[in-house]
Amino acid sequence: MTDDDFRPDVIVVGAGLAGLVATHELVKAGKRVLVAEQENRNNLGGQAFWSLGGLFFVDSPEQRRMGIKDSPELAMQDWLGSAGFDRLDDQDVWGRQWAEAYVAWAAGGKRDYVRGLGLKFLPFVGWAERGSGSASGHGNSVPRFHLSWGTGPAVVEIFEKPVLDGEAQGLVRFAFRHQVDELVVDAGAVVGVRGSVLEDSDAERGVKSSREVVGDFELRAGAVVVTSGGIGHNFDLMRANWPVDRLGPVPKHMIAGVPAHVDGRMLAISEAAGANLVNSDRMWAYTEGIHNWDPIWPDHAIRIIPGPSSMWFDALGDRLPSPNFPGFDSIGTMKAILATGHDYSWFVLTQKIIEKEFALSGSEQNPDITRRDLKFMLQSRLAKGAPGPVEKFKEHGEDFVVADTIGELVAGMNELGRDGAVLDAAHVEKQIVERDRQLDNAFSKDLQLMAIRNARLSRTDKLIRVASPHRILDADNGPLIAVRLNILSRKTLGGIQTDLDSRVIGGDGAPIPGLYAAGEVAGFGGGGVHGYNALEGTFLGGCIFSGRAAGLALAKAL
Repeated sequence: MTDDDFRPDVIVVGAGLAGLVATHELVKAGKRVLVAEQENRNNLGGQAFWSLGGLFFVDSPEQRRMGIKDSPELAMQDWLGSAGFDRLDDQDVWGRQWAEAYVAWAAGGKRDYVRGLGLKFLPFVGWAERGSGSASGHGNSVPRFHLSWGTGPAVVEIFEKPVLDGEAQGLVRFAFRHQVDELVVDAGAVVGVRGSVLEDSDAERGVKSSREVVGDFELRAGAVVVTSGGIGHNFDLMRANWPVDRLGPVPKHMIAGVPAHVDGRMLAISEAAGANLVNSDRMWAYTEGIHNWDPIWPDHAIRIIPGPSSMWFDALGDRLPSPNFPGFDSIGTMKAILATGHDYSWFVLTQKIIEKEFALSGSEQNPDITRRDLKFMLQSRLAKGAPGPVEKFKEHGEDFVVADTIGELVAGMNELGRDGAVLDAAHVEKQIVERDRQLDNAFSKDLQLMAIRNARLSRTDKLIRVASPHRILDADNGPLIAVRLNILSRKTLGGIQTDLDSRVIGGDGAPIPGLYAAGEVAGFGGGGVHGYNALEGTFLGGCIFSGRAAGLALAKAL
């Protein structure tokens, strides 16, 4: 841990991305930092390591080269239409200000900041969260998802390296396997942390570790920064905060898109020290989760990041109403699925669609990009068939059904159904035939086909992301594939309320001396910078932006 001569200026709770960014900025200013982390050194970078590494930029060179016209005004319109801030007198008062600051940074210095640390991006710009069908509502009007060359590990690396250099210089100490249980408050100011020392663990990254307590500790410093992440693997906390009136019934079956240590403990611990918790009912769960056939952590889930062409059916075999198309409106589609009384749904697609449109979230599911192997990437992405990790899920995944006929496909789907839901093959086939008939002309009244054609106006989508429209029941495009989609936990959109310097706001509306928060535990800034919806590519960026704000503010204050 630490030696008796090390007296930190700042204690950072959590060694995820936001914690590394804050520590990096403090090291640049010559400050001494102690990083307390309940996991071992293998887990540096936290959940960011497992991410796809997408970042949200506005009017970037990559966008312009792809013929995309973007602007801060359009991005802010999209952000506000998605966020739907409606608690501006209290809970959203800081989140709204963080949103304006973040969009300005995404259109300004964000790209230069990360590129200056060595991060590079693929030239293709992805189009995530394409929207709810309204110019003023939720969704990205244009592609803004910039994929890092090296995915999540590369994003972690650019901050991990200077922090480890700081460790070598004696400015940084890590207290691994130190689980914070309490913030130490003295005369109204936070001056340190107390907690439990967990037994040593050599577990690999992401693997669930022991919670056996072997000791206790108390550490003090001039300030504490909480960067402990969200609640994504704490299903009890998710269910307790689930907005039934807004989204529908609490899902009975959930799978985890984050490791077991993402437990949300520091939210209540911070609240006990006076922190104001806001927007606890806002969370970002995905509807396209599949069970990992080769899991690393308990209930390990992978999200399908889909193109727009798969037909989406509920558990009873009814096509989801427009505009609930793949990749368009995560929260809106969640509500439509749960309204059926079931917590899962189905994609029905063809081999032609899966080959071009299925991407899997996670650095480990994209080894070519993660390893920064250009030759391997070109071979895997341009070769016939789906990318290797996708084909492995198709072959081994418990949520996949492959068949040559609709009858066989639906029979397989019914074997995987839950809670008594049964699909009728004739009913499913009728809906697919009706859709296929719309392909006799270049125009259509089917909104999904219209959306597919609109997507293919994007150079990225046409080249590598969206299959050309085709009949699903044409045998030449087969085999037929069905994928059972489960609710997947991922991000927390609410949390500790903070001002623009990442200072924690107390119940009286004033900053708590000595206490800062950044990253997901702070709703990625302000206790809810995203409002009710996220535009994607904004989670890693939110960790970077809020962690940077905390580090810069403390560098000036101490």
